[in-house]
Amino acid sequence: MKQLIFGAILLALVSFPVAATAEVSVGIGISLPPIVIGGPPEVVVLPDTSGVYVVPYIEVDLFFWNGWWWRPYGGGWYRSRYYDRGWGYYSRVPVFYYDVDPHWRRHYSNRHWNEHPWNYRPIPYSQLQSNWKGWQNNRYWEKQRKWDVQGYSAQPQKQRQEVRRQRQVEYQQRPEVKQNQQQRREQQKQQVQQPQKQRQEQQRQQPQVQQRQQQQQQQQQQHQPQVQQHQGQQQPPKGQSRPQDQQQKGKSQHQESQGKPEQGDAEHRK
Repeated sequence: MKQLIFGAILLALVSFPVAATAEVSVGIGISLPPIVIGGPPEVVVLPDTSGVYVVPYIEVDLFFWNGWWWRPYGGGWYRSRYYDRGWGYYSRVPVFYYDVDPHWRRHYSNRHWNEHPWNYRPIPYSQLQSNWKGWQNNRYWEKQRKWDVQGYSAQPQKQRQEVRRQRQVEYQQRPEVKQNQQQRREQQKQQVQQPQKQRQEQQRQQPQVQQRQQQQQQQQQQHQPQVQQHQGQQQPPKGQSRPQDQQQKGKSQHQESQGKPEQGDAEHRK
């Protein structure tokens, strides 16, 4: 039964589209504090990102990118195909996050982005699910809509890379991130030490196993002469027959002599 359940989970994971960044997630169905939304959420697209959407009217950060819902919690990251359940632990920071301006909430409240009017429009959940992939492939929000920021152009690539590097350094300094990374390092260390302990235990038990094998071999060697001696007692010397055989032979000759008439009797009958 457990094998069937595991197979179904594995099949479900394989059937999902894989992100182009080849990142890895581990953990299935982790229980996190629920996000109270009240229904399928509306989102807005964040400027200076490659199709990163956010639910702006809740207190926690809930992003949508590349077909997944993303959620930071306790210094780690989690993702799901659903906005309200099925969270799985993600083993690293998703690549889109360093493109997200840490002050996006303030920009959202002021309806300005880098001193430009930000005329964002809430995107319904159903519209997001139907169009996110085409928008991402065509870079729709950057090329055609300019993220709805009036008079705004995308930052040069070199500037964006420098901003990403700075945000990465700032993110790594967060206390909850440091604590989470420390816990993960300890878990990885335990996973590495576990095989070493098993090898040490095997090496410790190896002399005992060899000793038992030697004892078994000695017992077999001691038992073998007794078997040969017993077989030798049952086997008569060469040229002699066993008493049982001689007795059987004498009985057969006696029966033959009784059944065969003597020569004198035969002549008397004539």
